[in-house]
Amino acid sequence: MLEELRITGLGVIEDTTLPLTRGMNVITGETGAGKTMVVTGLGLLFGGRADAGRVRADPGRATVEGRLRLTANTAAAVAARVADAGAEPDDDGSLLLSRTVTVEGRSRAHVGGRAVPVSLLGEVGELVLAVHGQSDQLRLLRPAEQRSSLDRFAGPDHEKLLTEFRELYTRWRQIAEDLADRRRSTRERAQEAELLKLGLDEITRVDPQIGEDEELRADAQRLEHSEGLRTAAQIAYQAIGGGGETDSEDASSMISTARRSLDGQSSVDAKLGEYAARLDEAAALVSDVSVELSAYLASLDADPARLQSIYERRAVLRQLTRKYADDVDGVIAWADRAKERLSLLDTSDEALEEMQRELDRLAGEVAVLAAKLRQARAEASTRFSGKVTEELAGLAMPHARVEVVVTPRTAGDVSLVVDGVESGVTADGADDVELRLVAHPGAPSLPIQRGASGGELSRVMLAIEVVFAGAGGPPTLVFDEVDSGVGGTAAVEIGRRLARLARNHQVLVVTHLPQVAAFADRHLVVAKDTGGAITTSGVRVVEEVERSRELARMLAGLPDSDLGIAHAEELLAVARRERAA
Repeated sequence: MLEELRITGLGVIEDTTLPLTRGMNVITGETGAGKTMVVTGLGLLFGGRADAGRVRADPGRATVEGRLRLTANTAAAVAARVADAGAEPDDDGSLLLSRTVTVEGRSRAHVGGRAVPVSLLGEVGELVLAVHGQSDQLRLLRPAEQRSSLDRFAGPDHEKLLTEFRELYTRWRQIAEDLADRRRSTRERAQEAELLKLGLDEITRVDPQIGEDEELRADAQRLEHSEGLRTAAQIAYQAIGGGGETDSEDASSMISTARRSLDGQSSVDAKLGEYAARLDEAAALVSDVSVELSAYLASLDADPARLQSIYERRAVLRQLTRKYADDVDGVIAWADRAKERLSLLDTSDEALEEMQRELDRLAGEVAVLAAKLRQARAEASTRFSGKVTEELAGLAMPHARVEVVVTPRTAGDVSLVVDGVESGVTADGADDVELRLVAHPGAPSLPIQRGASGGELSRVMLAIEVVFAGAGGPPTLVFDEVDSGVGGTAAVEIGRRLARLARNHQVLVVTHLPQVAAFADRHLVVAKDTGGAITTSGVRVVEEVERSRELARMLAGLPDSDLGIAHAEELLAVARRERAA
């Protein structure tokens, strides 16, 4: 839940802090006082688009800070995500979030005191908060959104089925596009394939080996300098103990003489014994080098024919490196890529027939999964319709009924026979989903945007949101004037529904209805201050008498009216009884 929200330099808000609580928090105030800026601030804090036009010229930047208390069902997911960015919650389990926007439009984000991408705030927001406003009502009028909303309501098994369908659909369309492309560009593909085959044939004939060019270069260098190498090795071999024509002692003999000399006195001074042991090690090393030099001398080959064959092989390899890559390893890599590309360029009748068979097989699987999706949506639509209709009965629309109609999509460019009906198919399935309203018995079933008045539409949308929230979702729910166009008994029922949601969620409500505000666990008022040169707004918590005066203002515009205050107190008493029930 969101424990605290601080906003500075945003719109009419200069600097204010909102202390929030569990349950239902309502935010009220005069029109234009800045209630909208609170919702805007929430949007910024959780990764929304920054609008530099809302930043106050003084101090030249807007900052929104929030303290988030992680709940059991979101703590692990949020902590894991912020840990990936190098941040972490505080020791007490809270998480500090911050977003700053300048008048130039630059934006910075911090989580747990560490700078992070703004996108991380959005990812955290998806886990902990959902905002429902009038713009969301308009969003839910779109068919695509109605379908996705039904899919979310249907539950995790349905979403898993939808994910499986989308993966299969993607493979099906990729093969369909590949097959169509091959058929369209048969000539160009054949020409490219012929060139690749020529190159592969040439490389295959030469059969280059990995690292062969470097090995041949080293071999050629040894053969070209074989006499100098032989002389150097022979001198070294003779010097360390291989014998020679001179009478001078070799290294092995001198080391042996030195070791014997030291051994003779090691009983007098143990230090000389240590030196003698080290000379033993030196003698062994010299002996090893002598053996290896002897083998090296035996391996030296001054065969001109061998050198000539190396020259010829290197010339052949250079022909390949001039055409295909900088070195032999690159030529081999080019050949591997060419083989892969050839498999994609195959336009033979056999290859096309094989692709067509695979395409037909996938189309059949897509149709089967689309039929399962349709069945699952139809089942979910029945449950969804029943729950929304039940909510409408409590919102002073007892005779209204919401229907969710799932119909096959009109056949188009991409179509399949799904469950016996030819249907257009997209990555979302083969169905159209439409929310309809039967306003009263005998009324026609109409799309909700045509079948509901303004006040009815608000109640229908609120009922839908209540049903969505009851199906799970983020722990904090924000409702921005979703009660617009509603009053009287329906307003009381809206307050009751929001209070019911607040039993399992933290609910933040921006409202102009006193009937809704009366159900709050905490009431915050946004108020203007016009005493200075610039109008500013602040937020304060109201309780007891102040709260009654605020409700009286909302009821009749008369905060000091005894009758209005009495009415407000009666409304609060009703709300308290309802919440306690």
